[in-house]
Amino acid sequence: MTNFFNKQLRRTKIIAGIGNSLVGGFRVAYKIGAFKEPPRDVLPKYIQTFCRKMVNSFGVEVVQVEPVPQTHGLWVSNHVSWLDIPVVGSVAPVFFLSKAEISQWPIFGRLAKAGGTLFIQRGSGDATTVSDQIAQFLHEGSSVVFFPEATTTDGKQIKKIYGKLLKAAIDSNLPICPMVVAYVNKDGTLSDEAAYYGDRTMAQSLKAVADHDITAYVLPLAPIYPENRDLRELTAVLQAAMEQGLAQLHARVLTA
Repeated sequence: MTNFFNKQLRRTKIIAGIGNSLVGGFRVAYKIGAFKEPPRDVLPKYIQTFCRKMVNSFGVEVVQVEPVPQTHGLWVSNHVSWLDIPVVGSVAPVFFLSKAEISQWPIFGRLAKAGGTLFIQRGSGDATTVSDQIAQFLHEGSSVVFFPEATTTDGKQIKKIYGKLLKAAIDSNLPICPMVVAYVNKDGTLSDEAAYYGDRTMAQSLKAVADHDITAYVLPLAPIYPENRDLRELTAVLQAAMEQGLAQLHARVLTA
């Protein structure tokens, strides 16, 4: 019975924390005029603060295994969970990609717009068009992050990288900035509870994260420069770098 009440108390605190983070996000957005015109030059530091508060609301600690450089470029990360967004956003100076329809959502849509999110028009399904939109964003001075595995995983390995959007790095002549993320339980094992994959519903995933002590470890990898490389070569180089990086991260943070 005590365990039941402790679990409910923890969930209540998490809900309250999320609510406070959202309210705080709206207050800051109003203060800096982001609902009228997102000030992209200063937004990254506010996005990082907001993401840090959101991930902390779930009781998830974010640890930079090596300091994450605040580099302007095309950022990429492995994709394990919905948690990846606030985790990556808490450490890297990035703007996010989102489907255009999310901009119409009443709460998260408004905050996403105020946060300078790049809303992608996916009507044609043309990756080249999306890449062109990202390249323009990069040219304008805004770093972007995306998840090249194109789906979430169990976090044990890197799936096949889909590299068509890497064309934006070639077109903008900016580096690809990879990072890898691992979610670890209190006992030093890789956290399956944090992973959002298979048949799990969002409700199940939220409860699993809320009920466990999880640490998110982030390891930035060496930037990959697009000069004199075509898309196929860049994709292969990124695949190898992320596979080696995730193996290195696991070796450094898993103890069981």
